[in-house]
Amino acid sequence: MTLSSLESLRYTKTPSPKLEVLDQLLIPHSKEYIEIPDVEAAWSVIRKMQIRGAPLIALVACLGLAIDINCNEKTKGEMADLDGAKAKDFIQKKMDYLATSRPTAVNLFNALEEVNEILDKAEATPSAYCKAVIDHAEFMLERDISDNKSIGNKGADAILKKTGKETVRLVTICNTGSLATAGYGTALGVARALQERSALASIHALETRPYNQGSRLTAFEILEENMPNGTLICDSAAAALMKTKGVDAVVVGADRVCANGDTANKIGTYNLSIVAAAHNVPVYVASPFTTLDTSLESGDLIEIEERPASEIIESGKAPAKMPCWNPAFDVTPAKYISGIITEKGVIVPSENGTFDVPGFVEAHSSNKKAKIQ
Repeated sequence: MTLSSLESLRYTKTPSPKLEVLDQLLIPHSKEYIEIPDVEAAWSVIRKMQIRGAPLIALVACLGLAIDINCNEKTKGEMADLDGAKAKDFIQKKMDYLATSRPTAVNLFNALEEVNEILDKAEATPSAYCKAVIDHAEFMLERDISDNKSIGNKGADAILKKTGKETVRLVTICNTGSLATAGYGTALGVARALQERSALASIHALETRPYNQGSRLTAFEILEENMPNGTLICDSAAAALMKTKGVDAVVVGADRVCANGDTANKIGTYNLSIVAAAHNVPVYVASPFTTLDTSLESGDLIEIEERPASEIIESGKAPAKMPCWNPAFDVTPAKYISGIITEKGVIVPSENGTFDVPGFVEAHSSNKKAKIQ
């Protein structure tokens, strides 16, 4: 599988580690990169949604932390006189700050917890902590690309098997491609894998209001990658599309998947799943294993981020004083989901229609079997 030519981030190791991220608020009209010299800059680009996508958020947070404590002269000066325990507390405070940038994306919290575990195993010196963080952040960057390719491959297999067709017509929402990850994509990575097999007949992208990640970013990627019969539609046109033109599968990303399979994703995904169910179109969730959150029993327990009213008012040209409710995510009930695609396999419902996400997670750490394709 080939990587996209689009670069959501640029990370160089020599002569000194440096991180730049693509300002996605400017896409598709221009490509400009923002340097990330410290955790404040990382927090800012995540919070302002200059970068987005659960996998990319986690990577930028961890790489931003690594750059900050290893390369930023101000931070290095502040750490210079700290002993091992104080240095670890210093780094922990920076991680706690990064965790406040986006509350719904579980990948961020899992990635920071990984870094915590690495710090616990490192020698208790400032230099050892700094090296452990940057080594693990670089490992996470490489792992993301590998995991995304596996998600694409497994997702393509699952959809072709489910539909029984040689080519399929897809619908997706938000942006889950190269711009949401280190370079391949999750849900859009499934489309890319199908395209590489000449098995993608068409792909329709929902515009994804109010931030328009579908019209700004996914449409941009579809054109850049020359995906066949790529088409942009209004969020409210999905039902008409399924009824009049036909759709074989919906594939979406996820910011968090609960123990029962309930899935938080970009606002509008829940609507799309209901429309798909009404037209007997299977819905697949494609996301990294780290998105599976077995600590939450159901989607009712997910904290949903609410965004400023200005996003709706400005994009919709509404009256400036109009009150708005602007949740960034919604929760799709597991009953509307046909499969959850991860790099480790595809979780499918049991005979009674329920998902055993904890069993899947346990199976990949203890050799026990779960319902896995």
